[in-house]
Amino acid sequence: MWADPEVPYQDLPPLPPSSEVETPRVLKAAIAASRSLAALDAACRRLPDPSMLINTVPLLEAQASSEIENIVTTNDEVFRAAHGALSQPETPAVKEALRYREALRQGYDSLSERPLSVTTATIVCTSLRGVEARVRDYTGTYIGDPASSRRIYTPPQGAEVIRQHLSAWEAFLHGSHGIDPLVAMALQHYQFEAIHPFPDGNGRTGRVLNLLYLVDKGLLATPVLYLSGYILRHKSRYYHCLQGVTEAGAWEEWIVYMMEAVDATATWALRLIEAISELQAGTEEQVRRLVPRAPAAELTRLLFTQPYIRIEDVVRAGYAKRQAASHWLGALVEGEVLIRERIGRSSIFVNDGLLSLLFTSPPVA
Repeated sequence: MWADPEVPYQDLPPLPPSSEVETPRVLKAAIAASRSLAALDAACRRLPDPSMLINTVPLLEAQASSEIENIVTTNDEVFRAAHGALSQPETPAVKEALRYREALRQGYDSLSERPLSVTTATIVCTSLRGVEARVRDYTGTYIGDPASSRRIYTPPQGAEVIRQHLSAWEAFLHGSHGIDPLVAMALQHYQFEAIHPFPDGNGRTGRVLNLLYLVDKGLLATPVLYLSGYILRHKSRYYHCLQGVTEAGAWEEWIVYMMEAVDATATWALRLIEAISELQAGTEEQVRRLVPRAPAAELTRLLFTQPYIRIEDVVRAGYAKRQAASHWLGALVEGEVLIRERIGRSSIFVNDGLLSLLFTSPPVA
C-alpha cells in the first residue's frame, strides 16, 4: 500500500483488493450487520406512513455528518430551520446541514432514473456545495491531521487520473465480484475517500453514497440509517482505520468498523421506530380525548411528520378551517401534548415528546 503521504497516490489499486477481505472476523461482523439492517428495513416497510422517518432521521444524519467535518450546529437548530421555526436567521452551519439533507434527497430520487454512479456522486456533491461539482483539475490537494496540520495523505492528482479511478470505482459498484454487499459498501467508501475527486465536500458526499448504496442494492427501502451518528462518536477510529488501509492494507479493521457502524445504527433506528410507534399510538388516544371532533389518526400523523407545526399547516392539510384548527392545537397545548412557542407574530406548536425521543436517545454505543 501507499506509505508516503507527501506523494500523490496516482496508482491507487482498483477494487476489489488483491488480498482476502472476507475473513472469518469480517464475515461474522457482516452477518450481524445484515441481520440488524434487514430487521430495520422490514420495520420501515411495515410503517403505515414512512414519511415520519424520512422527514426526521435524515436531519439527524445531516447534522452529524456535517459535524464530522467540523461544521457544528445542533439537532434543534437544524430541525427548526427545516420546519421554518427558527427565531433568528440560519447560521452557515445550519445551511450546510440542510444542504446535506437536500443532497441525500436528490441522490435518492436519482436512483429511480439510474443506478448509483459517478453521476450520482456529482449530483450529491453539487447539492452539498451549492455550486456545480467538477473533478479536481489542479495539484496541491492533500489531507492533513486536524490536530497537527501534518500531511497524512495526498490523493491522486490530475483530472484524467481521477476520472480513471472513478470509472474503476463505478465498475466495482456493479461488478460481479461476489463480495457481500455490506462488505462491498465499506470497500467502495474507502475507495471514494481515497480518490477524493472533488475540490470540497468529499467526506459528506461519501457518507451520502453509503446510504444510497444500501438503497441501490435493495438492502434498505429508504435512506434512514444514522451512520454518521456512529462515525461522529467514533471519529478518531474512523480516520485511523481509513489511514490503516492506505498505509498497511489493513482492510479487516476498516471493514469491521463499518459493519459495527451498520449494526449499531440499524439497532438504534429499530428501537427508535418502536418507541415512536408507541408514542404515536398514545398521542392519538390523547387527541381523541382532547379534541373529539378532530380526525385523530390524520392529525396525529401530521404532528409526527411535522414536529413544529402551525395552524395553517392543519388548514393546508384539509382537516379544518382556521378557527377549528386553532382550537384543536390550543386544546392539545392545554392537555400537554404540544408546547406553544411564539415566533415573531405567529405561534408554533412543538411535538416535544417526539423531539425528546429523537434528540436524547443515544445514537449508538
